[in-house]
Amino acid sequence: MSLNKVMLIGNVGRDPNVRYLEGNNPGAGQGRKVATFTLATSERYRDRSGETRENTEWHNIVAWGQPADVCERFVRKGTQLYIEGKLRTRKYTDAQGMEKYTTEINVDTLQLLGRRDGDAAGYPADQPAGAYPQQGGYQPRPQQPAYQQPAPAQPQQPVYQQPAPQAPAAPAVDEGPTDDLPF
Repeated sequence: MSLNKVMLIGNVGRDPNVRYLEGNNPGAGQGRKVATFTLATSERYRDRSGETRENTEWHNIVAWGQPADVCERFVRKGTQLYIEGKLRTRKYTDAQGMEKYTTEINVDTLQLLGRRDGDAAGYPADQPAGAYPQQGGYQPRPQQPAYQQPAPAQPQQPVYQQPAPQAPAAPAVDEGPTDDLPF
């Protein structure tokens, strides 16, 4: 058994580069759309001296088909994204004829995060909310209310029920000793 899955939340480092492959006429249904861009993920920690440090990793992202369309329409430099995908390493030859390797994340799921006010979130400010993608993993997450700690449970008081009235008992008749012990 094996698993190749990457999950990232980060900010886009540059506007996506969108290209069409396998044909030059994208309007006629030909050509496969691909978007490439970089995504930065940051980790903050305190070093031994107590100073806050930040480590930023840059990831090469490749989106095909519908995720590439979402990137073309809504993703800009600074947009915060959630991405799920697969890690791929490929070999290529550079301009000087040297063989090189690159590692990329091929997108399976892409979600836009952040606000819809037209700033760094990548949404055009003049578009109504209904203009954004509403399919599968491509819709922005709705704003969730802040976490509230549940109220402590109140101990339940036992409910007292008055016993039902009983008929008066008949007077006891003394039948002598009821002890049947042999000694």
